[in-house]
Amino acid sequence: MRPCAVPLSVTDSDDHEEHVRRALELAREAAANGNTPFGSLLERGDEVIAESENTTRTDNDVTAHPELKLARWAARELDDGDGAASEGTMYTSTEPCPMCAGAIALSGLGRVVYSTDGETAAELAPGDDPALTSDLLERTDGIEIVGPVLEAEGKAVHHETWGEEES
Repeated sequence: MRPCAVPLSVTDSDDHEEHVRRALELAREAAANGNTPFGSLLERGDEVIAESENTTRTDNDVTAHPELKLARWAARELDDGDGAASEGTMYTSTEPCPMCAGAIALSGLGRVVYSTDGETAAELAPGDDPALTSDLLERTDGIEIVGPVLEAEGKAVHHETWGEEES
């Protein structure tokens, strides 16, 4: 997990594409480092405040998902007493799994934007469970779900990693 402060130059829907592309870059970095292709970042107040890539294999930790690491960081570092966490958006390369969705809900983050949905990722990644968690997060009061965003680019990351031809 890398805390950072990168000012952003765009707002509205262009934000989504810019941030999702960065999450996809982080997913590619994770794969290049020997992990599965998942990456995420947190944005708040027109700033990227933290980012992470999957490290489940290199850390030998099945819970080292970037979404979980960032949700834990947000819960710890953002003062939820003044609503700061709820102003945060998590951008992620793939729809969060149920474990990560639970952590996101508990962290108080206000929005999740993803590229590839869980069902598609499960079709592309060997052994993944196709559990969809957008419904779970949408039932949590105050969390907005946006996705898929740049879905073809997100699928390409999975195809690159799992070695399958794009259809």
